[in-house]
Amino acid sequence: MRINKKMQDSIWDWVKAIMLTLLLAVIIRFFIFIPLRVDGSSMSPTLQQNNYIIYEKLTPIRRFDIIIFNNDAGETLIKRVIGLPGDRLEYKDDQLILNGKPVEEPYLKQGNNEQLETFTSDFNLLDLTGMDSVPENSYFVMGDNRNRSNDSRMFGFVSQEDIVGKASMVYYPLDELRFIGE
Repeated sequence: MRINKKMQDSIWDWVKAIMLTLLLAVIIRFFIFIPLRVDGSSMSPTLQQNNYIIYEKLTPIRRFDIIIFNNDAGETLIKRVIGLPGDRLEYKDDQLILNGKPVEEPYLKQGNNEQLETFTSDFNLLDLTGMDSVPENSYFVMGDNRNRSNDSRMFGFVSQEDIVGKASMVYYPLDELRFIGE
């Protein structure tokens, strides 16, 4: 049986389309949207132990984004950006004060809008780090579960170069499927 030219071209078009689709899927999976399992309770209630999230590599970091970064020990951590480069920040009576103004933290509220018992200890950046503002190309990060979070209060600022990406979506378990930060 001989395949005519038209059928041969059609088959080749399908092969090219499938190869392009697979290439795009690999690029998206490994370079743009990357899956990660949450390990620990430091981001509770926003993220729970064993949630699976997707994070983006190529997006700008904004205040209150949840970022993924590597610490000096080579561990991958997930925390919320509280302070951007140049920010002055402190906590007083469980209230975030950024650049001299109180700022609400809506992600610390439960679905019924009752404030969680976060009990963020009082501190200011100067006493904690010896600097009065967040350095250039660095971020101050904290977990949402303030009592159980190893964060910038303990290890200092996170360098821009250590940031792997920004959390964008919880995809498992399916009953918790949602976009993060929307």
